[in-house]
Amino acid sequence: MSEPGRDHVGVGVGAYVLNGRQEVFLALRGPEARNESGCWEFPGGTVEFGETLEAAVRREMREEYGMDVTVERLLGVDDHMTEGQHWVSVSFLARHEGGTPEIREPGKCTAIGWFGEDELPQPLSLASEATLRARRA
Repeated sequence: MSEPGRDHVGVGVGAYVLNGRQEVFLALRGPEARNESGCWEFPGGTVEFGETLEAAVRREMREEYGMDVTVERLLGVDDHMTEGQHWVSVSFLARHEGGTPEIREPGKCTAIGWFGEDELPQPLSLASEATLRARRA
């Protein structure tokens, strides 16, 4: 079976999710993450065939963290090439609408949290660095 990101270019989405206190949600990539284990990220995941980008963001946030988000707008698109993988990473600005975030895939994620926009943990994943640049532009 063909593996996205390795056998062909993969398409992933991520979201810069803000809560009502203007804090941003981040997750720490765990040992079972596809790449960049040990880096903090604005979470997301792989787009499934026939799924819109925005629907993928909403699905990934529900599946991986148990929260509902509203996607507000596109932030940017970036080539994410690392560890022999190639992804097109599409990032969005989103708002937390409900659900208390929890880690639902503990191998892929080892910590989560809400952070002030000027107090983000380090290191950030490459795709998250691109998202942050787009957010600040």
